[in-house]
Amino acid sequence: MFVEPSRKNGPLNPRTGWIEVICGSMFSGKTEELIRRLNRAKIARQKVEIFKPALDKRYHLADIVSHNENSIRSTPVETATEILLLAGNCEVVGLDETQFFDSAIVDVCNSLADHGKRVIVAGLDMDFKGQPFGCMPQLMSIAEYVTKVHAICVVCGEVASHSFRTTAAQERVVLGEKDVYEARCRRCFNLGEKVSAIP
Repeated sequence: MFVEPSRKNGPLNPRTGWIEVICGSMFSGKTEELIRRLNRAKIARQKVEIFKPALDKRYHLADIVSHNENSIRSTPVETATEILLLAGNCEVVGLDETQFFDSAIVDVCNSLADHGKRVIVAGLDMDFKGQPFGCMPQLMSIAEYVTKVHAICVVCGEVASHSFRTTAAQERVVLGEKDVYEARCRRCFNLGEKVSAIP
């Protein structure tokens, strides 16, 4: 269980920023955990700003929505650098579907943390081929805290860490839900890859 660090403010101990990464496969509860942390920050009366890539319109044009339909208001952005302009004087910045942001997101997160903000990012750590996705590996390496959450394999019921695509599409980015993806364990993911490779 992630324990939020305490903040000690004062002239000799200025506000310290940091980066938290929540990663995992589809249907593992990444967005749910992100929303939980952001709501706790709001309860603590911290100023919170939340962003998501504009291309993700699956559930709502603006809101971040989890698979179990919990939601929180966010601002869609076309590029990562927009976040620096919009974050303002907030204390906490939340990012969802971070794997879809452009490569500038790493510098953006570093800059936000360097300026004393708590940055919480959620995203897929692997794509549908089981390869590291977007800038998530770099963000995980520079983050102070990394939480990997897991789903349940729909084939065998074991712990799942892979997102298996059930369609023939080969583009890296294909937005979809249970109609396009399944959570699978390593074994069932590999077996599915072998079956789909048969002409």
